[in-house]
This record gives sequence, structure tokens and C-alpha cells, in this order.
Amino acid sequence: MQAVDEFDVVVVGGGHNGLVAACYLALSGRRVCVLERLDELGGAAVSSYAFDGMDARLSRYSYLVSLFPRSVIDELGLDIRLRRRRYSSYTPVPGSDQGLLIDTDDEEATRASFDAIGAGADADAYEGLAVDLGRLAGALWPTMTEPLLTRSEARRLLGDDALWEALIERPIGELIEQRFRSDVVRGVVATDALIGTFASVHDPGLAQNICFVYHVIGGGTGDWDVPVGGMGAVTGELVRAAREAGVEFRTGAEVVSLTPEGSVDYRMRGAGPREDEGPRRVTGSRVLANVAPAVLESLLAAGGNDPDTNAASATSAPEGAQVKVNLLLSRLPRLRDPDVAAEAAFGGTFHINELFSQLEGGVRSAENGELPSPLPAEIYCHSLTDPSILSPELQERGAQTLTVFGLHTPHRLGATADTLQRAVLDSLNSVLAEPIEPLLLTDAHGRPCIETKTTADLERTLGMPGGNIFHGPLSWPFVDDDAPLTTAAERWGVATRHPRILLCGSGSRRGGAVSGLGGHSAAMAVLEDDLDR
Repeated sequence: MQAVDEFDVVVVGGGHNGLVAACYLALSGRRVCVLERLDELGGAAVSSYAFDGMDARLSRYSYLVSLFPRSVIDELGLDIRLRRRRYSSYTPVPGSDQGLLIDTDDEEATRASFDAIGAGADADAYEGLAVDLGRLAGALWPTMTEPLLTRSEARRLLGDDALWEALIERPIGELIEQRFRSDVVRGVVATDALIGTFASVHDPGLAQNICFVYHVIGGGTGDWDVPVGGMGAVTGELVRAAREAGVEFRTGAEVVSLTPEGSVDYRMRGAGPREDEGPRRVTGSRVLANVAPAVLESLLAAGGNDPDTNAASATSAPEGAQVKVNLLLSRLPRLRDPDVAAEAAFGGTFHINELFSQLEGGVRSAENGELPSPLPAEIYCHSLTDPSILSPELQERGAQTLTVFGLHTPHRLGATADTLQRAVLDSLNSVLAEPIEPLLLTDAHGRPCIETKTTADLERTLGMPGGNIFHGPLSWPFVDDDAPLTTAAERWGVATRHPRILLCGSGSRRGGAVSGLGGHSAAMAVLEDDLDR
């Protein structure tokens, strides 16, 4: 063992949440070290040249931003630009030449689109739900950067018991079926409850409701914006700010164990002399775990002196249920709908086989061990809103990127990347006027520009157990009335059973998505705790 380096704070994991925490704590004068297993910082929020010889920098894993508070951007002095999309969504009606286009800038055109698919009666209900969700966002969003509310406090803040019951206490499927008649419209609403969450909208456990709430409160509006320059621009700014604040980064450093007393052992990854040097150790007055809670438990167990580890490790393993396919195209594909331009349809979220009935059927299929067919999925086109991720040459050629996010593909199925990719393309092709494959550009080796990231890929490359993008089940952004709120860590939703170890990632109380909230909460807990001492 080499000499031990001592820090005020050690952050395990250099994803965006760890970077946020490191920035805040270094700016407060603390000596901070970030240990990152990979050679690149940023975790899942990175941009990459995914295709050899193609000058297109894709957001490879995460892709849109809604929950990253403007206050965090301003307080850390980050130059992060987010661009709003005009179109909310386009949903082709399977088996027809029509679709529902929701244009946030043209209410009349949106109503006409509802009428065109025979869902005119749902237009008012859709607007009414938007108003209700705006009230929910207005109540809860400002609390996300404050100590946790209790359930009763959050309910009083909303000030509408009926709406609270419908969104928080009862399965979201009941509200959807009560307010809407169209299978298409019901599906559009339901997807916000299912992105990254494997559940029926009628699940009594309400995992889908929690997912829904996070999808609709971001920024106080629920809008999902495009990060200019790709997701890597977000973490790139965080790295810059952290370095300027004095954070010490150690990349290629794989943490192998830690102790409740703040001792962290790690090895340098990669071939050559670094790997042969043996384990190294750093210590911190605090250790912030920017890893999944299940990973934290395994690191504590490896530390060998945590008497509570066996009991804690009995929790069920996290499981993801999504597949992500990135494509680089020569142009956008043609639609079956003659009245909608491709630029409009792909300018927002493009829903593929996400009727309400298809979403519910997909859950049943996957629970029975079968891949849903057709696979529910949705598309996001970064390059339409922000072409800067493409070289001037690719822009001149009319190239576009597409990211397809497939639902209801739980890790337990063990489906291969080839199988999932084929299912995604078949589902997409079923709603287009032409197959997508001939539109794929080829890389420097003549290979089609398409890559597929499965839950197994996320587990292997990013250390997310079961490929769960939220590090585990999401939690409400408030706590039950009888929850302990004695310590600063408890008040900020980052407590573990060890006072010196805090969660600071997506597995914290308000973690999940690219929000920085886990990192912000952990930093605030440290600062508050030190102030109270």
C-alpha cells in the first residue's frame, strides 16, 4: 500500500452528480478528490464520436435536460445552453396514414390534429391536464433545491386534494382512462410514466406515478430541452468549473472497497505499470458515493468491517428496462402522413407504437418472458434543434441523428443487442413510408452508422446494476410524515446508515436523470452539517 492521501471529501464516481457536488464543496474551500473508474469524466452524460471517420458527436447514453436547475448552473458559473423544442410530440396512428402532432406554438393546428385522428373530444382534456401539471410543477419544482418536504407539507403546497389523490395516491392509469378516450392520446400521456420504468400504468406500487411526476415538473414547466453541443457540453462545463475550483481528479481509478470511517481503496485500471502498482488509498472526512446504492453496499462489504452490510445487501437488485439505438442518417425518413413535415414530426418526441393498449400489452409480454412486438419506443432528433454536433460537411449534406429509446425490455429477458436492434428497426419501419436502413450513412469501414446500447452494456461500461438508468427505484421528491429528518443528510435525502458516507448520485432521494440534484443535495448536506457543528 502506498502513502495515504487525505482529503476533506472523496467523491466515488465522476458522473455529473459527483461533479456538481465536487464543484460546490471545492468552492466552499474544501479539499476534494474525485475517483473515476473510466478514463473519461461524465459518466452517462457524455458525447462521443460513435462512428469511425464520421464527424458527429452523439450524446451516447443520456440525451435531454429538464431537471437540471438554473440555480445550480448560475451558482457554479456554468456556460450551459439549453434549447427549447417547438414541437412537443408526433404520434403516428399505427396502420394508418395519420398522426397526432402537438405543436406548442400553434394551438389551432394542434386541435385540428386531434380532430384529424378522431380524438377531438380529448383536446380540451389534454389542455386541462397541462394546466393541472403546471400547478404541480409550480408547487414542487422550487422545493427540489431545498431540504425535503414531508408528504403532508407537499400536499398542502399543491393545495388541491383531488389532484393530489389522482397523481400521487392512485395509479396514474386511472386518471388517464378517466380523462381521455383515444388510445393514441392516452398513450401520449402514459409514456411520461414509463420512460426508464418497467411498470403498468395501473401498478399499485406507483413506480409509474413517481416517474411521471419527475417527467412533468422540470424547470417548473416540464419541458425537456436540448443541450447545445450535446450532453458532453454539460459535463465538460462541470469538469472545467471543478478544476478551476481546485478539485483533484484521478481517472482510471477503480474503487475496490471503502469503510464507514472514510477510507477508500482503489486500483489504477489499464495495462502497464499503473496496474502493477497495487492498491492505493485515500481518506476523507466525508465520502460521497456517486454510484448505485447496490454498488455502494458491495464496496462496503469489500471493506470487511461493516457489521450491517449483510442485512443491507439483501435488498433486491436494480433492473433497467430500456434499449437505446443511435443512428446517423443521410436525411430524415418520409412519413405516411402527407400533412405533416418530417422536420415537425421529428422536431419533438416521435412516438412509435406507443398506443395506451400497446404500452400495457408490452408490459404483459415482457412479464411473460417475451419481447414486445411491436416494440414501444420513441425518437429524439438532436441535430434538428442543435446541428452543431455535426460537422459543417455533414450539415451541408443534410445528415441527421436519431436516438431511439425502446421501452419494456427488462434486463431479465437477456435479449441480445442484435435482437433488440432488429425489434427497434422493425417497430420504426412499421410507421414510416420507407424503411430506415437505406438512409443509414456508413462509417470509414463501410459499416452502417447504427449502435445499440442495452441494459447489459450499461451494467458493463458504466457500472449501473441491471442497466438501471436511475440506479434503482425512483423515490418521491418528498418523504413520509414519519420519516426521520434529524440529520442534515436525512433532510437532504442523501443519508446512508454511516454518517460519514452520503449518497450523491441518481440513487439519492431526488436523483435520476441528468439533474445534478443528487450532487447538489449531498453538497448542501455536508455544508449544513459542518455549519451545525
